[in-house]
Amino acid sequence: MLDKTLKPAVSANELLEQFHSSRQYSCDLIKNLSAEDCQSQSMEDASPAKWHLAHVTWFYEVMVLKPYEQNFAFWNPAFAVLFNSYYNGIGDKHPRTQRGLLTRPALSEVLEWRKNIEDRVTKLLKENSSPDVLWLIQVGINHEQQHQELLLTDIHHLFSQNSLYPAYSSQNKAVAHADTPFQWIEGVGGLVEIGFDGEGFHFDNEKPLHTALNPDYFLANRLVSNSEWLQFTEDGGYKNFKWWLDAGWAWLQAHQISAPLYWNKKNDTQLFRFSLEGNSPLDMHAPVANISYFEADAFARWASENIPHLSGARLPTEFEWEAFAKNKPVQSKDLFGKVWQWTSSNYNPYPGYRPWAGAAGEYNGKFMVNQMVIRGGSVYTPADHSRVSYRNFFPTHARWQMTGLRLAKF
Repeated sequence: MLDKTLKPAVSANELLEQFHSSRQYSCDLIKNLSAEDCQSQSMEDASPAKWHLAHVTWFYEVMVLKPYEQNFAFWNPAFAVLFNSYYNGIGDKHPRTQRGLLTRPALSEVLEWRKNIEDRVTKLLKENSSPDVLWLIQVGINHEQQHQELLLTDIHHLFSQNSLYPAYSSQNKAVAHADTPFQWIEGVGGLVEIGFDGEGFHFDNEKPLHTALNPDYFLANRLVSNSEWLQFTEDGGYKNFKWWLDAGWAWLQAHQISAPLYWNKKNDTQLFRFSLEGNSPLDMHAPVANISYFEADAFARWASENIPHLSGARLPTEFEWEAFAKNKPVQSKDLFGKVWQWTSSNYNPYPGYRPWAGAAGEYNGKFMVNQMVIRGGSVYTPADHSRVSYRNFFPTHARWQMTGLRLAKF
C-alpha cells in the first residue's frame, strides 16, 4: 500500500492526538442536527451527513484495519458495500444517487460503529507504528477533513431546499464581511516552482515539484465581492450570451440560472443570501460565493469590458495563484478561509505524476479529466487542512461548494 517515497510527517503520539481530534470534530458537526437531518440527500452530488460519518469510518476499517489488524473482522460485512464511495479496486458500491435511501443502519449504529473502529485504530497505532500504518492514518485524517467540509456544504444545500430556511448554527460559518479597496498586485513571473516541497502530508496530485513558466501578470489583492457581482446581474450578465462559454450558456439556459446559488429575494425586493446561519440580508462587501466556473469566467469577461479598473480581467491559472501565494501572501487578503477560488486550469497531472500505490491510487488520479482546479480554501475547510500547494477540483457547473473568484490580468 505505502508509496515508499512518502514518510510519516509526525510521531505516533502526535498522530494519535490528531486522529482523536478529527474523529471528535466530525461528531461535533452533527450536534445541532436531528437524525432526519442526517438521513436526507438533497441532490445527486450531495450525500447525507450519516453517509459521510460512515464512509470515513469505512476508510479506516477497510484501508487500515483490514490489512494490519490481527484477527481482523468486519463490524458488518455489508457496510463494505454500503459505504464504499468510488473505489472499484475494493469492490461493489451502493449507488451514489440512492445514499439517502439508506435508512438502515440507523444513525445510532453508525456512531456506535465509529466508536468501535476508533478504539481499534487507537489500539493498532499503539502496537504498530510502522511507516505504512502511520501514513495510512495520515491519509485517513485528511480524508475525514475533506468529508467534514463536504458534510457542511451538503447540509447547507439540504437546508436551502426547506422554505423554513432553518439555521444550522449561529457561529462562524458565514462568509465574513471584508471591505477592502481593490488593488492589482504584481505577480511572480518567469520560472517558478510548483507543487509540494516539504516533509508534511500532501496528496499525490500535489507532486512532483516541478517548474512552470508564468508570464508577467497581476493578481487582485482581494476576492470579488457581492456588490461587484450585483453589478454584473443588474447589467444583464446572466441574460447576455456574449460573456458566456457556449457550454456555460447552455447550462444557464437549461437550469434557468440568474444569480449565485443561495441568493434570494424577500418580498420580491431586498436581496438575501441563505447560509448555515439562516437567511440574512446580502452583505455587499463579503466575497461572492457558490458560483460555478461558468459564472466566474463570464463575470471576468464582463468585468474586463465594463469596469475600468478591471480592464483585462480574467481568471488566474493555478500556477499564477500558487506562485503568488508562496511569495506574496501578505499582499493579498483571504487566500484561505473564505471561499475556494476558481482558476482557468484544467485538472491535469503534473509532469512525472505517479498515483499512490495500491487501493489509494484511486484517490485522485482517475478524476483528472473534465474538472477545473480551485485553490485556497473556504470558511468550511478545516483550518489545518489548507496549504499553498493544495489542488481541489470540481466540474464546471458545480456551485454547491463555497466557490468564488479572484481576478488576474496580464
